[in-house]
Amino acid sequence: MTSCHVTEDPIKKVAIFGGTHGNELTGVFLVKHWLENGTEIQRTGLEVKPFITNPRAVKKCTRYIDCDLNRVFDSENLGKTMSKDLPYEVRRAQEINHLFGPKDNEDSYDVIFDLHNTTSNMGCTLILEDSKNDFLIQMFHYIKTSLAPLPCYIYLIEHPSLKYATTRSIAKYPVGIEVGPQPQGVLRADILDQMRKMIKHALDFIQNFNEGKEFPPCAIEVYKIMEKVDYPRNENGDIAAIIHPNLQAWQRSCVPCSRGTSQAENLCSRGVAINKPSYRIAWGFEKQSQQ
Repeated sequence: MTSCHVTEDPIKKVAIFGGTHGNELTGVFLVKHWLENGTEIQRTGLEVKPFITNPRAVKKCTRYIDCDLNRVFDSENLGKTMSKDLPYEVRRAQEINHLFGPKDNEDSYDVIFDLHNTTSNMGCTLILEDSKNDFLIQMFHYIKTSLAPLPCYIYLIEHPSLKYATTRSIAKYPVGIEVGPQPQGVLRADILDQMRKMIKHALDFIQNFNEGKEFPPCAIEVYKIMEKVDYPRNENGDIAAIIHPNLQAWQRSCVPCSRGTSQAENLCSRGVAINKPSYRIAWGFEKQSQQ
Protein backbone atom coordinates (compact mmCIF):
# COMPACT_ATOMS: atom_id res chain seq x y z
CA MET A 1 0.00 0.00 0.00
CA THR A 2 1.46 3.34 -1.00
CA SER A 3 0.90 6.97 -0.05
CA CYS A 4 0.36 9.71 -2.59
CA HIS A 5 -0.77 13.26 -1.84
CA VAL A 6 -1.01 14.36 1.79
CA THR A 7 -3.32 17.18 2.90
CA GLU A 8 -1.62 20.49 3.64
CA ASP A 9 -4.02 21.49 6.42
CA PRO A 10 -2.23 21.53 9.80
CA ILE A 11 -3.37 19.22 12.58
CA LYS A 12 -4.75 21.21 15.51
CA LYS A 13 -6.78 18.94 17.79
CA VAL A 14 -5.72 15.49 18.96
CA ALA A 15 -7.35 13.19 21.52
CA ILE A 16 -5.93 10.07 23.17
CA PHE A 17 -8.62 7.64 24.31
CA GLY A 18 -8.06 5.04 27.00
CA GLY A 19 -10.57 2.69 28.59
CA THR A 20 -12.82 2.14 25.58
CA HIS A 21 -12.67 -1.40 26.93
CA GLY A 22 -12.41 -1.08 30.68
CA ASN A 23 -10.27 -4.17 31.27
CA GLU A 24 -7.52 -3.18 28.81
CA LEU A 25 -5.35 -1.42 31.32
CA THR A 26 -2.39 0.02 29.41
CA GLY A 27 -4.41 2.80 27.81
CA VAL A 28 -6.26 3.40 31.09
CA PHE A 29 -2.99 3.75 33.00
CA LEU A 30 -1.34 6.01 30.42
CA VAL A 31 -4.35 8.30 30.01
CA LYS A 32 -4.75 8.69 33.78
CA HIS A 33 -1.04 9.49 34.03
CA TRP A 34 -1.27 12.09 31.26
CA LEU A 35 -4.34 13.65 32.87
CA GLU A 36 -2.17 14.30 35.93
CA ASN A 37 0.99 15.23 34.03
CA GLY A 38 0.70 15.65 30.28
CA THR A 39 4.11 17.17 29.63
CA GLU A 40 5.34 14.32 27.45
CA ILE A 41 2.36 14.45 25.08
CA GLN A 42 2.31 18.20 24.55
CA ARG A 43 3.58 19.60 21.26
CA THR A 44 3.90 23.24 20.18
CA GLY A 45 0.75 24.52 18.49
CA LEU A 46 -1.14 21.28 19.14
CA GLU A 47 -4.02 20.64 21.52
CA VAL A 48 -3.68 17.10 22.91
CA LYS A 49 -6.48 15.85 25.17
CA PRO A 50 -6.23 12.52 27.07
CA PHE A 51 -9.66 11.07 27.85
CA ILE A 52 -11.16 8.04 29.61
CA THR A 53 -13.94 6.91 27.30
CA ASN A 54 -15.79 4.31 29.39
CA PRO A 55 -15.31 5.24 33.06
CA ARG A 56 -17.95 2.85 34.42
CA ALA A 57 -16.34 -0.12 32.68
CA VAL A 58 -12.91 1.04 33.89
CA LYS A 59 -14.18 1.21 37.47
CA LYS A 60 -15.50 -2.36 37.24
CA CYS A 61 -12.50 -3.55 35.19
CA THR A 62 -14.80 -5.08 32.60
CA ARG A 63 -14.92 -4.77 28.82
CA TYR A 64 -18.23 -2.88 28.85
CA ILE A 65 -21.40 -2.37 30.89
CA ASP A 66 -24.29 -2.90 28.43
CA CYS A 67 -22.71 -3.17 24.97
CA ASP A 68 -19.37 -2.67 23.23
CA LEU A 69 -18.59 1.05 23.10
CA ASN A 70 -16.27 0.39 20.16
CA ARG A 71 -19.17 -0.73 17.95
CA VAL A 72 -21.89 1.90 18.50
CA PHE A 73 -20.56 4.99 16.72
CA ASP A 74 -22.89 4.56 13.77
CA SER A 75 -25.51 7.06 12.61
CA GLU A 76 -28.36 5.02 14.07
CA ASN A 77 -27.02 4.96 17.63
CA LEU A 78 -25.61 8.48 17.54
CA GLY A 79 -28.97 9.75 16.28
CA LYS A 80 -31.16 8.14 18.93
CA THR A 81 -33.05 10.38 21.33
CA MET A 82 -31.13 10.56 24.59
CA SER A 83 -32.92 8.54 27.26
CA LYS A 84 -32.01 6.72 30.45
CA ASP A 85 -33.48 3.61 28.80
CA LEU A 86 -30.68 3.55 26.22
CA PRO A 87 -27.73 1.23 26.90
CA TYR A 88 -25.03 3.03 28.88
CA GLU A 89 -22.47 2.81 26.05
CA VAL A 90 -24.91 4.30 23.52
CA ARG A 91 -25.47 7.26 25.83
CA ARG A 92 -21.74 7.54 26.38
CA ALA A 93 -21.14 7.42 22.62
CA GLN A 94 -23.45 10.39 22.15
CA GLU A 95 -21.59 12.31 24.86
CA ILE A 96 -18.22 11.53 23.26
CA ASN A 97 -19.54 12.49 19.83
CA HIS A 98 -20.65 15.83 21.27
CA LEU A 99 -17.25 16.44 22.88
CA PHE A 100 -14.99 15.33 20.03
CA GLY A 101 -17.23 15.37 16.95
CA PRO A 102 -19.67 15.56 15.57
CA LYS A 103 -18.79 12.63 13.34
CA ASP A 104 -18.30 13.45 9.63
CA ASN A 105 -18.15 17.16 10.43
CA GLU A 106 -15.43 19.74 9.87
CA ASP A 107 -15.52 20.64 13.57
CA SER A 108 -14.55 17.14 14.71
CA TYR A 109 -11.13 16.39 16.20
CA ASP A 110 -8.40 15.92 13.63
CA VAL A 111 -6.80 12.80 15.13
CA ILE A 112 -7.99 10.35 17.77
CA PHE A 113 -5.68 7.65 19.10
CA ASP A 114 -7.69 4.83 20.70
CA LEU A 115 -5.53 2.65 22.97
CA HIS A 116 -6.24 -1.07 23.26
CA ASN A 117 -4.71 -4.29 24.52
CA THR A 118 -5.16 -7.80 23.23
CA THR A 119 -4.47 -11.25 24.62
CA SER A 120 -3.15 -12.19 21.17
CA ASN A 121 0.56 -11.96 20.46
CA MET A 122 0.11 -9.13 17.94
CA GLY A 123 2.97 -7.06 19.34
CA CYS A 124 2.69 -3.39 18.38
CA THR A 125 -0.20 -3.04 15.95
CA LEU A 126 -1.62 0.04 14.23
CA ILE A 127 -5.21 -0.18 12.97
CA LEU A 128 -6.06 1.60 9.72
CA GLU A 129 -9.68 2.15 8.67
CA ASP A 130 -9.18 3.64 5.20
CA SER A 131 -6.65 2.40 2.64
CA LYS A 132 -6.79 5.76 0.82
CA ASN A 133 -5.86 7.87 3.85
CA ASP A 134 -2.43 9.09 2.75
CA PHE A 135 -1.83 11.09 5.94
CA LEU A 136 -2.21 8.00 8.12
CA ILE A 137 -0.20 5.82 5.75
CA GLN A 138 2.66 8.30 6.14
CA MET A 139 2.18 8.41 9.92
CA PHE A 140 2.15 4.62 10.22
CA HIS A 141 5.29 4.37 8.09
CA TYR A 142 6.99 6.91 10.38
CA ILE A 143 5.95 5.05 13.55
CA LYS A 144 6.98 1.68 12.14
CA THR A 145 10.38 3.04 11.07
CA SER A 146 10.94 4.80 14.40
CA LEU A 147 10.17 1.67 16.41
CA ALA A 148 12.56 -0.57 14.44
CA PRO A 149 13.97 -3.07 15.16
CA LEU A 150 10.87 -3.63 17.31
CA PRO A 151 8.24 -5.01 14.91
CA CYS A 152 5.12 -2.98 14.26
CA TYR A 153 2.23 -4.46 12.29
CA ILE A 154 -0.53 -2.64 10.44
CA TYR A 155 -4.03 -4.05 10.36
CA LEU A 156 -6.46 -2.72 7.73
CA ILE A 157 -10.09 -3.19 8.78
CA GLU A 158 -11.56 -1.79 5.57
CA HIS A 159 -14.06 -4.34 4.24
CA PRO A 160 -17.13 -4.09 1.95
CA SER A 161 -19.46 -5.97 4.31
CA LEU A 162 -17.75 -6.06 7.73
CA LYS A 163 -18.32 -2.61 9.19
CA TYR A 164 -16.82 -1.20 12.38
CA ALA A 165 -18.43 1.81 14.06
CA THR A 166 -15.40 2.51 16.24
CA THR A 167 -15.01 5.05 19.01
CA ARG A 168 -12.20 6.80 17.13
CA SER A 169 -14.19 7.00 13.87
CA ILE A 170 -15.57 10.42 14.82
CA ALA A 171 -12.14 11.91 14.02
CA LYS A 172 -10.94 12.92 10.57
CA TYR A 173 -7.94 10.64 11.09
CA PRO A 174 -8.82 7.69 13.37
CA VAL A 175 -5.92 5.62 14.71
CA GLY A 176 -6.31 2.36 16.58
CA ILE A 177 -3.33 1.24 18.66
CA GLU A 178 -3.34 -2.32 19.96
CA VAL A 179 -0.47 -3.92 21.87
CA GLY A 180 -0.21 -7.44 23.24
CA PRO A 181 -0.11 -10.04 24.53
CA GLN A 182 -1.50 -8.85 27.82
CA PRO A 183 -4.20 -10.58 29.90
CA GLN A 184 -7.33 -8.59 30.61
CA GLY A 185 -7.22 -6.74 33.91
CA VAL A 186 -3.41 -6.93 34.02
CA LEU A 187 -0.73 -4.29 33.44
CA ARG A 188 2.63 -5.28 31.92
CA ALA A 189 5.55 -2.84 32.01
CA ASP A 190 6.96 -3.89 28.62
CA ILE A 191 3.59 -3.50 26.88
CA LEU A 192 3.09 -0.09 28.50
CA ASP A 193 6.53 1.05 27.32
CA GLN A 194 5.79 -0.03 23.75
CA MET A 195 2.44 1.78 23.63
CA ARG A 196 3.99 4.89 25.15
CA LYS A 197 6.65 4.91 22.42
CA MET A 198 4.01 4.52 19.70
CA ILE A 199 2.18 7.62 20.95
CA LYS A 200 5.46 9.57 21.20
CA HIS A 201 6.41 8.78 17.59
CA ALA A 202 2.88 9.55 16.37
CA LEU A 203 2.91 12.98 18.02
CA ASP A 204 6.42 13.63 16.72
CA PHE A 205 5.17 12.89 13.21
CA ILE A 206 2.28 15.35 13.60
CA GLN A 207 4.65 18.04 14.86
CA ASN A 208 7.00 17.47 11.91
CA PHE A 209 4.04 17.60 9.54
CA ASN A 210 2.76 20.85 11.04
CA GLU A 211 6.23 22.37 10.75
CA GLY A 212 6.23 21.71 7.02
CA LYS A 213 8.51 18.69 6.78
CA GLU A 214 8.06 16.87 3.48
CA PHE A 215 7.48 13.13 3.48
CA PRO A 216 8.28 11.27 0.24
CA PRO A 217 5.87 8.61 -1.06
CA CYS A 218 6.16 5.40 0.95
CA ALA A 219 4.87 1.84 0.95
CA ILE A 220 3.56 -0.11 3.94
CA GLU A 221 2.67 -3.76 4.38
CA VAL A 222 -0.72 -4.43 5.92
CA TYR A 223 -2.73 -7.32 7.29
CA LYS A 224 -6.16 -7.15 5.75
CA ILE A 225 -9.26 -8.87 7.06
CA MET A 226 -10.74 -11.15 4.40
CA GLU A 227 -13.45 -12.98 6.30
CA LYS A 228 -14.30 -14.22 9.78
CA VAL A 229 -13.76 -17.95 10.34
CA ASP A 230 -15.77 -19.36 13.22
CA TYR A 231 -14.78 -22.28 15.41
CA PRO A 232 -16.07 -25.68 14.23
CA ARG A 233 -19.46 -26.28 15.86
CA ASN A 234 -21.74 -29.27 16.42
CA GLU A 235 -25.41 -29.62 15.48
CA ASN A 236 -26.41 -27.73 18.66
CA GLY A 237 -24.25 -24.75 17.76
CA ASP A 238 -21.72 -25.44 20.52
CA ILE A 239 -17.99 -25.10 19.87
CA ALA A 240 -16.73 -28.55 18.88
CA ALA A 241 -12.99 -27.93 18.66
CA ILE A 242 -10.25 -25.73 20.07
CA ILE A 243 -7.17 -24.08 18.53
CA HIS A 244 -4.59 -26.72 17.60
CA PRO A 245 -1.64 -26.93 20.05
CA ASN A 246 0.83 -26.23 17.23
CA LEU A 247 -0.79 -22.83 16.73
CA GLN A 248 -1.68 -21.94 20.30
CA ALA A 249 1.75 -21.00 21.65
CA TRP A 250 2.33 -17.26 22.24
CA GLN A 251 5.38 -17.32 20.02
CA ARG A 252 3.49 -18.68 17.02
CA SER A 253 1.09 -15.86 16.27
CA CYS A 254 1.57 -14.26 12.86
CA VAL A 255 2.85 -17.41 11.16
CA PRO A 256 1.64 -18.74 7.78
CA CYS A 257 -0.83 -21.63 7.69
CA SER A 258 -0.77 -23.78 4.57
CA ARG A 259 -3.91 -25.11 2.95
CA GLY A 260 -5.04 -28.23 4.81
CA THR A 261 -3.00 -27.51 7.95
CA SER A 262 -4.73 -28.60 11.16
CA GLN A 263 -5.85 -25.38 12.82
CA ALA A 264 -8.17 -26.85 15.43
CA GLU A 265 -8.43 -30.02 17.50
CA ASN A 266 -11.54 -31.73 18.82
CA LEU A 267 -11.82 -33.54 22.16
CA CYS A 268 -10.89 -36.83 20.50
CA SER A 269 -7.52 -35.23 19.55
CA ARG A 270 -8.27 -35.31 15.84
CA GLY A 271 -7.02 -32.40 13.82
CA VAL A 272 -9.50 -30.15 12.02
CA ALA A 273 -8.13 -28.63 8.82
CA ILE A 274 -9.35 -25.30 7.51
CA ASN A 275 -8.92 -25.58 3.74
CA LYS A 276 -8.23 -21.91 3.18
CA PRO A 277 -4.80 -20.26 3.13
CA SER A 278 -4.42 -17.75 5.91
CA TYR A 279 -1.81 -15.74 7.72
CA ARG A 280 -2.77 -16.07 11.35
CA ILE A 281 -2.93 -13.15 13.70
CA ALA A 282 -6.31 -14.52 14.64
CA TRP A 283 -8.52 -16.62 12.44
CA GLY A 284 -9.65 -14.76 9.36
CA PHE A 285 -6.64 -12.47 8.77
CA GLU A 286 -4.53 -12.63 5.64
CA LYS A 287 -1.23 -10.89 5.07
CA GLN A 288 -1.49 -8.46 2.17
CA SER A 289 1.18 -6.44 0.44
CA GLN A 290 -0.18 -3.75 -1.86
CA GLN A 291 1.91 -1.50 -4.03
